[in-house]
Amino acid sequence: MSAVLRAVNRTLTGLVGLVLLALGGSVLAVGLGVRPPSWWIHQSPHDVLLSDAERTRWRDAGWWWPAVLAALALLALLALWWLTAVLRRRRLADVLVDTGDGGTALLRGRALEGALTADTVHQKGVADTRLLLTGRRTAPRARVRLRLEPDVDPGTVLHDLTTQTLAHARRSAGLAELPAEVRLRSVKHRAQRVS
Repeated sequence: MSAVLRAVNRTLTGLVGLVLLALGGSVLAVGLGVRPPSWWIHQSPHDVLLSDAERTRWRDAGWWWPAVLAALALLALLALWWLTAVLRRRRLADVLVDTGDGGTALLRGRALEGALTADTVHQKGVADTRLLLTGRRTAPRARVRLRLEPDVDPGTVLHDLTTQTLAHARRSAGLAELPAEVRLRSVKHRAQRVS
């Protein structure tokens, strides 16, 4: 799940939760006898959500029902998009590997992630790594986040990662290619006092 989608998901969930909490809490408070402000939609425990006049106000307008149906359809489509985006798998479960004899085998995605992580951690200048396989089982992609030691050259680490670690994984799994998105950060360290 991308960072934008994650932010949209959290924002929408928070807004929906706040609206439901405010409406539900206010209806409960009015039902228990709390006197609401004069501008609030419910004034007493016996109040209805929509009066007869409010429900039938736009019945004769020709644009009312098409607008309501279009808004509801748009809301339903947005809800379906949100649901599929949330339920979509981020991590690749299996990688389809060519066995060399015309057959194929399934390699667990976590096993390949573990091997890549172990190779990357032992690389010179790498303090920590996080690796995630995404994509399709026939075309996996790697997302790598590296935390580098303060005195290491990022270009050297990136070169070693692509020519050694990723190339070794690609050859071992029999993949034609293994594209990777690599993010580099350096480890923060305390300033040293010179006397």
